[in-house]
Order: sequence, then structure tokens, then C-alpha cells
Amino acid sequence: MPRHDYLERILKARVYDVATESPLEPARALSARLKNRVLIKREDLQRVFSFKLRGAYNKMAALPHSRLQRGVIAASAGNHAQGVALAAQRLGCRAVIVMPVTTPRIKVEAVRSRGAQVRLYGDSYAEAYEEAMRMKRSRGLAFVHPYDDPEVIAGQGTIGMEILRQHPGALDAIFVPVGGGGLISGIAAYVKRVRPSVRMVGVEPVDADAMTRSLKAGRRVKLDHVGLFADGVAVKEVGRETFRLCRALVDEMVRVDTDEMCAAIKDVFEDTRVVLEPAGALAVAGAKAWVERHGARRKTLVAVASGANTNFDRLRFIAEEAELGEHREAVLAVTIPERPGSFKRFCATLGGSNITEFNYRIADAREAHIFVGVEVNGRAQTARIVRNLRRHGLTTLDLSDNEMAKLHLRHMVGGRAPRAAGETSLAKDELLYRFEFPERPGALMKFLENMRSDWNISLFHYRNHGADYGRVLVGIQVPRGEMREFRAFLRKLGYPYADETRNPAYRLFLV
Repeated sequence: MPRHDYLERILKARVYDVATESPLEPARALSARLKNRVLIKREDLQRVFSFKLRGAYNKMAALPHSRLQRGVIAASAGNHAQGVALAAQRLGCRAVIVMPVTTPRIKVEAVRSRGAQVRLYGDSYAEAYEEAMRMKRSRGLAFVHPYDDPEVIAGQGTIGMEILRQHPGALDAIFVPVGGGGLISGIAAYVKRVRPSVRMVGVEPVDADAMTRSLKAGRRVKLDHVGLFADGVAVKEVGRETFRLCRALVDEMVRVDTDEMCAAIKDVFEDTRVVLEPAGALAVAGAKAWVERHGARRKTLVAVASGANTNFDRLRFIAEEAELGEHREAVLAVTIPERPGSFKRFCATLGGSNITEFNYRIADAREAHIFVGVEVNGRAQTARIVRNLRRHGLTTLDLSDNEMAKLHLRHMVGGRAPRAAGETSLAKDELLYRFEFPERPGALMKFLENMRSDWNISLFHYRNHGADYGRVLVGIQVPRGEMREFRAFLRKLGYPYADETRNPAYRLFLV
């Protein structure tokens, strides 16, 4: 068949030995709020709580018997691993899955419970992939790629076939989460052949947007770092075949942030009582952002809920961030006079708005910098509150979109560096950086061993949200003349980072 024609591949795909035709359910509460009809394709209801078993099984079922008997190998930190393990169990072949050592135990045990052999290797998917390729060559195993393979793409494409069969009426757009691009490539390959008027919209996190950047550049772009909150789509570089298909078939890309993903998880929970994983809620978050961007009304939209493999200990963070993602809470830094009665007058200025959080510690004889959360009904109300506070002479900074403030600062207000004799700060030459540490023994020691021993750590705040990494805020005292060495340290360390030294929230509360 022609290389570019996936329709026959999808129609012949063998997926239903292991997969079910997942329901296409109306999200009634979300639809009412958005003033559009939103339907959710429930791939979270598959046996491994993810769509990944479709492509894995279709690829493996198409292998010659002799190759299948030698066994298969894959690299994955989660859903693809479980799909390959289930397919191997069903087909009666051996499966080896290489997983990063940072993979949560619950995912490792889920793969082992299906009879697959697990090899823990490396801190990242990239390192696990390289080890899987080495083992493939040395042991003669067949490699099952998570996305960049025609049979895998065709297997995922059966979701598009089901959507059009389940909803033969008017359909305006289908929203699909994008990591390496296998899922959207397969769905788009079918939908654009059968009903080309339906818009195909890919959704990525703002900190893992390899497909968005690649389509804009007209070539595959490799990211230096990717955010790991939506670990199911944390891919630095999209596939060659998936990029080719997306260039031809995808109409639009939408990017969303962590708050918006958490809000989407809450939206789906309110309609279904199911907690999706962050990547699984990407499409819903993207649909919401698209509706707001285009002012869409009375459209019929499908969002693919791609998975529900959520770590339980992530739920607290998701609940906190959902309010911000729905713009139901504003986080503000407000400067008020340091005198009795100021807090009461501040609350009166808010005009009855409910305060959800208040952090303060005396640090100055004249001014008090307070960190406050306020319940709101959207960005417009936040803007009105900020304008009102400023009108009353109170310097106000909106921190609702400030990641450092939301993740770390709210737990550290009052942690200013003390002054020594002569009013010199003990944290002289302090640089403030956010890092993502791999959640494994030795991550902190690697950081310390790579850092010069004469650079002092002046601030350290760690927070983990049940992900495969820890969020760390670090203050390091580095003389100005040693910035070249500091940049070399960052490169050698290899951890994702962000410079927060000029963050205004840092200046208000921690300096």
C-alpha cells in the first residue's frame, strides 16, 4: 500500500483482541459552562487505563512468528510499557521493558504483574531508550516504538474510526494530546480521509511543546529540557513519520500550562468521577483554551482522554492548582503599612472577597509585604481587585501565573536573609534558581558534588508532587566574577532549571 495512505492500515488494525471500543461520553457540566457541546473519548477505561495498548498490540501482532518468538523490547516510563506487557501476555511472547530508575514503583509493579521483565536504567527516557536499543541489538529482540512506527500509528488511528462511527452528526473539532505524535497522527490519518472538514487540534504542555515548535519551524526541533508534570507526553523530539503526518493533517496546535491541566482534571472528575492523569486531561484543557481563544459557541468538540494512571500523592497538588487553572483563586503580593489596623483596612478594601491564604512575617519597620490568596470568579475579577488595591495606594503584584511564587514562595514567606553589621545581607551575591531533580537517591549529592565547594547554599526549598522529579528552589552565593564557571556548572549538572534571581516575588519576600 502507498506509504502515505493509512486508511487501509487502520481498517485492518488488530486491536480488539485487547482493546475495547471506548465510549464517547457527553461532559454535561463542562458543556454548559463552555456553551459548546463537549464529548470525551474515554480511553482511560481501557484495561491498562490508557490508549497505548492499541498501537503496541497492532505492532506486535503484525510481527512474523519467528521474530515474535524471540521476544520484544520497549523503552517507557509508564503507559506504553503496560501496553507492551499486556500485548506480550496475550500473544504469549517474552517482553523486556527498559524503564528509567526514576519511574514510580507503582508503574514498575504494574508492568511486572503482566509478566514482563523490567530493566531499570538511567534517569530519563532518553537514557532508557539508548539501553533498550543496545539490548535489542545484542539479544535480537524486536523493538516496539511508542509512537514513530506505522503499525503503532495505525493502531492508535482506530480511535478516530470509533469517534466518527459513534458520532455521525456534525462535528467541528477533535482535540488530541501530543507527545511524540503517534496518537494524533493515527486519528488524523483516518478522520481527514473520511471527514476532512473536522479540525484536528493537537494539545501540548507549554514546557513540552516539541510538535508546536517543529510545525512552526518546518523541521523537527529537539528540546533541551521538557517539563515532567505531564510525563505521558514529556518528549524532547517528535518522530519522523509522526511529524510528516502532522505537517499534512493537523490544523492547529494549542499549548496549556500546569494550572490548566489541573483544572481540566477537576472538570472531568466533576462530570465522570474519574481522575485523569495530567497528560490524559491535556485534550480537555486544550479544548477549553481553544474555546476561549476563538470565542466559540454552539460547536461540537471531542476531547480524547488518553489515560488515568495517576499517582495518588499527586492529588493534593492537582487540587491546589485546579483553582488557579480555573481562575477561581488569585495569588497576590501586597505592600501595606507596618502599623496596627493595616490588615483590617486591607481586608475592608477587598470588599467582601474571601481570603483563601495569608502569609506574613514582620521584616521592616515601615512596610509589610503580604502574600495573599483571594477567591475570585475569573481573571476579570482579579484585575478589578488589583486595580482597587492600587487605587487605595497599596502596591500590588499579581502572582497568579508566577510558578516560583505558587510552588515555593507561598511556603517560605518570612524567610528573609538577616542583615549583618553595617546592613550587609548575609546572602550577598545570591542567585536564585529553580531546578527539577530526578526523584532518586543521589540526586542531591550529584548536585553538591558538581557545585564548587566555595559557593555557599543560602536558601533551599524542596517540594515533590508525586512525579518522577522533585521541584527545588536553591539560593547560591556566587561572586559576579565567577558567572562563567557557574554557567558551566549548570551545563554539566544537566538538570532542568530556571533563573529566578530577577523574579519580583523573590525581591519582595526573600531578599
